[in-house]
Amino acid sequence: MERPVAIRGLSTQTAPYDLPQDIVGRRAQEVLGPRYPQFARLLSTFASAGIERRQSVVPFEWFNDRSVGWAERNRAWHDGCLALFRAAATRALDEAGWHGSDVDVVVTVSSTGIATPTLEAVAADELGLRADVLRVPVFGLGCAGGASGLSIAAQLARGAPGSKVLLVVVEACTTSFRTDRLQKADIIATVLFGDGAAAACLTTGDGAMTCAPGAQHRWSDTLDIMGWDVDDEGLGVIFDRSIPDFAARHMADARDAAFAAMGRKRDDVDRLICHPGGAKVIAALETALELGQGALDLERDVLRRHGNMSAPTVLFVLDAARRTGVTGRCMTTALGPGFSAAFTPVEFAA
Repeated sequence: MERPVAIRGLSTQTAPYDLPQDIVGRRAQEVLGPRYPQFARLLSTFASAGIERRQSVVPFEWFNDRSVGWAERNRAWHDGCLALFRAAATRALDEAGWHGSDVDVVVTVSSTGIATPTLEAVAADELGLRADVLRVPVFGLGCAGGASGLSIAAQLARGAPGSKVLLVVVEACTTSFRTDRLQKADIIATVLFGDGAAAACLTTGDGAMTCAPGAQHRWSDTLDIMGWDVDDEGLGVIFDRSIPDFAARHMADARDAAFAAMGRKRDDVDRLICHPGGAKVIAALETALELGQGALDLERDVLRRHGNMSAPTVLFVLDAARRTGVTGRCMTTALGPGFSAAFTPVEFAA
């Protein structure tokens, strides 16, 4: 029998600058309205997105400079994510009762910027990581990175019983704000995305919260649904309007395939822990997965308070589930580029 993997510590970390949604909407109208003729038709989405506020690694004033190029965007991403990485990792280690020197493997998940050396290398000395720590940076999973990262960390922990694995998932979506490339996806990104980080400490053994390696499902001929365009100015979001409808039509089959791959059945799961990609996506998941309207209440609350932070968001929901006393067998799930869905089982002891 395969040993369980315990989550000894779990933390979330918000970015330092608050972005109230009503102020973001007014500011976007000032900056983007004159440059994008269809903006007036999209203005209502700021109010209907189910978001009250988001957080950013850069202040409002940073978005005033329309000449910001890729180098400056990536520098803002790097500095902001490094601070979030340190804070989230430190809190998770403290909760686990671990020192940085105890960590054998560190998994870093991020898709909103580029760092070489990678973030965990830059933060290593401050966190006290050993010189021989195994570094596993993961790029390109987008919004699915939280669920997939947890699965990767669980698999690494199970593969070397007794080893201590630190997972850090960090994104700074706001640094990709663009005024030079005004497509509808860019406006929707301005409506939805924020910045944040989450971290977890995993090792084999029993515990109040355990997890196991999960499964992924990728749909063919869907590469243009979600991802990044790369040009001289930076990363440009690909975020197709079909995502909620696609999820409503196809998510149930993906769930069933992933559950089968993990040797699980629907009845084996008491609650899904979903990535709240947006209000329409949440509603689509409730319909497609026959959860009942309003079932994803924790997801809506995380979206309301933090927006869509990409990869870390599902771990914010997981932490909220823990703090509200959820028990039983859960399954984290998130949609991401590929186009794909990731599933990772988590169990809370009664």
